[in-house]
Amino acid sequence: MPVSTLHEADVLREQDPEVAEILMGELRRQSASLQLIAAENFTSRAVLTALGSPLANKYAEGYPGARHHGGCEIVDMAERLAVERACALFGSRHANVQAHSGSSAVLAAYAALLRPGDTVLALGLPYGGHLTHGSPANFSGRWFDFVGYGVDAETGLIDHEQVRHLARNRRPKAIVCGSISYPRHIDYAFFREVADEVGAYLIADAAHPIGLVAGGAAPNPVPYADIVCATTHKVLRGPRGGMILCGAELAGRVDRAVFPFTQGGAQMHTIAAKAVAFGEAATPAFATYAHQVVANARTLAGHLAEEGLAVTTGGTDTHLITADVAPLGADGRTARGRLAAAGIVLDCCALPHGDGRGLRLGTAAVTTQGMGEPEMERIAKLLAAVVRGHPEPAGARAEVHELTGAFPPYPG
Repeated sequence: MPVSTLHEADVLREQDPEVAEILMGELRRQSASLQLIAAENFTSRAVLTALGSPLANKYAEGYPGARHHGGCEIVDMAERLAVERACALFGSRHANVQAHSGSSAVLAAYAALLRPGDTVLALGLPYGGHLTHGSPANFSGRWFDFVGYGVDAETGLIDHEQVRHLARNRRPKAIVCGSISYPRHIDYAFFREVADEVGAYLIADAAHPIGLVAGGAAPNPVPYADIVCATTHKVLRGPRGGMILCGAELAGRVDRAVFPFTQGGAQMHTIAAKAVAFGEAATPAFATYAHQVVANARTLAGHLAEEGLAVTTGGTDTHLITADVAPLGADGRTARGRLAAAGIVLDCCALPHGDGRGLRLGTAAVTTQGMGEPEMERIAKLLAAVVRGHPEPAGARAEVHELTGAFPPYPG
């Protein structure tokens, strides 16, 4: 049971049984269904313990040694430790671990480097760009002039020639590389070359691959980008939150962009949990895990293709897969609904150069549970059968329960 202590769980049940039942209901849901959302994972018990610690009580606006509140001597130690571990893990000169989310980290990066009206080049939203990469519903699209690059219609890979052409013609103040649904490694050296050619800052939004980077299973953007924005959950297995990595020359600008420009008090319990996650990610066991995540994703993508799904880019280098389910006689939203009824939880996403929506799924959470390539084949066959409408939801859910029962997220 993933709570700090049995006593604390008993206290919650006694004081607020309604909330206690909600928490236990969510644990049951996570344990009894296949968690294939690419942006989700299971944290360790140690991370959960830090999140539920007395550090949640402390107000700590500012930075270690320069807080706006008294009594921060202990929480300063937690933040310094998180910063030290993040810098060591990713080879960065500076880390800001206060960002509340990946979007908050991107907002701070823009605030550090840009002014309203500046031109920014980023992957277009139809091709996997994030909301913070220029959506008109987001601050990014309202405050900055975003120009979107795309992917090749045949291969699904980023169109590097288009990137260079747009950069030369639009002379952006910053170039953003990163995506929420691009399953291949980003060529950071190429983007650095283009940014230098046009005098632009390079911002790497590594929210998805940063955990693979930590485990040595994906290229590290830190040597190439001026600023790297990331989340601390997903493959990294930390608490929900963000971080920013940069060189020493931008450290002050980044820190001021986080506090006081875009955020107030730091969430010290979350920062302590980030420190725990960074420590875990520095171990050989995590490196083994990260490589298994990729191996599982490649295996799953291959079997999905054998089942008739059209896997974009023909496979994956990372933890995530995007696929068109139209060959199975369904659209993305219909497929997601059928799969949810069977206990298979994943997302829809836009399909590059397509009119409909496909599926986006990832292997981080199921790998955390201990599943390997044999289970990926089984999942692929079950997923395709459910999308086709066979077996019935009850039968499919029974198979899901059998599989998840053998691989509980929190054994014992």
